[in-house]
Amino acid sequence: MHVQNDIKQSRKRGFGIMEVMVAALVLGLLYAAICQLQKGNRDALLRIRGRDGATEVAQNVIDDLSSKGLASFADMNLTDNGDGTYSLEPQTIVREWKGQPGTVPYTISIDYTVNVKVSGDDEYKANTGSLLLGANSVSHIYAKRVDVTVSWPYKGSTQSISVSGVIR
Repeated sequence: MHVQNDIKQSRKRGFGIMEVMVAALVLGLLYAAICQLQKGNRDALLRIRGRDGATEVAQNVIDDLSSKGLASFADMNLTDNGDGTYSLEPQTIVREWKGQPGTVPYTISIDYTVNVKVSGDDEYKANTGSLLLGANSVSHIYAKRVDVTVSWPYKGSTQSISVSGVIR
């Protein structure tokens, strides 16, 4: 009887090989899940950083055109689209961000393609006239609508945003 109690007590000490294997499997699955979560977070960061950069590029283009004023459009090389709108030559703008999410520093570099479409809008048209020439003989556009489309590559597809503004 005494020997049998010693055997039962010796079996209760420590961990068995099956318990260790199950614990290792559970820890491995948790580690894989955390790695997948981190990968998803990095992808979300890249997507958000790309969109924020595109917004900045679009706003900078509108601000640049606005600072030059409406008269500068006569000097630019505009291409007639045939539908009452005109386009500027597409341009490429590169933005870079440096980061260090862990122990490894990295640089994000994104090439943005900027397309600008300019159109006169009837909202910004002033009609003047005289008794000699008629009531609305002269029309003058005092502002133009500018639509800026910025696109960039992300994971094998092309993402884009559009920002509109008015240049007086």
